Amino acid sequence: MSELILGIDLGTTNSAVGVVDSGFPILLADEDGKRITPSAVWIGRDGSIEVGAKALRRRMAEPGRVITSVKRLMGRRNEEVDQDFPVEVERGGDGLPRVLGKTAEQVSAEILKELKRIAEWRMGVTIPKAVVTVPAYFNDAQRAATKRAGELAGLEVVRILNEPTAAALAYGLDK
Repeated sequence: MSELILGIDLGTTNSAVGVVDSGFPILLADEDGKRITPSAVWIGRDGSIEVGAKALRRRMAEPGRVITSVKRLMGRRNEEVDQDFPVEVERGGDGLPRVLGKTAEQVSAEILKELKRIAEWRMGVTIPKAVVTVPAYFNDAQRAATKRAGELAGLEVVRILNEPTAAALAYGLDK
């Protein structure tokens, strides 16, 4: 069997993880049978973290502790961030914006950790490598931030791939 590498779509609203198994690409479902994971992270006052649907369920009780759309902050500096963000954005001393004390990379890493966990649970093996898709308009700083988020999640990001390129490759699989 060849080495498994995760294919991850780290989206603004939702994310997904898949693998190519026996020559067929498959999206992996979580314990609830859902193949799409909301790109949402809840950070408790005690530092505990929940990701995905669990995080969204906490939004009514603690709206200021649920981070969504963090992809909009990836690779951006304090001065590049508009204040129209779902949760208060703080200016970090290092020039990077923070939400609830965490950088966009750290929050994105929590989403990536959850996707990795789902994949490893489904496949029954440790999967240390991933290819992560990003929008074609992402600049070098945004791509580098996405790669660092993967590394923070314990993944070796073997490639950052433009979403249109990933679509073209997927289309070509059956040709």
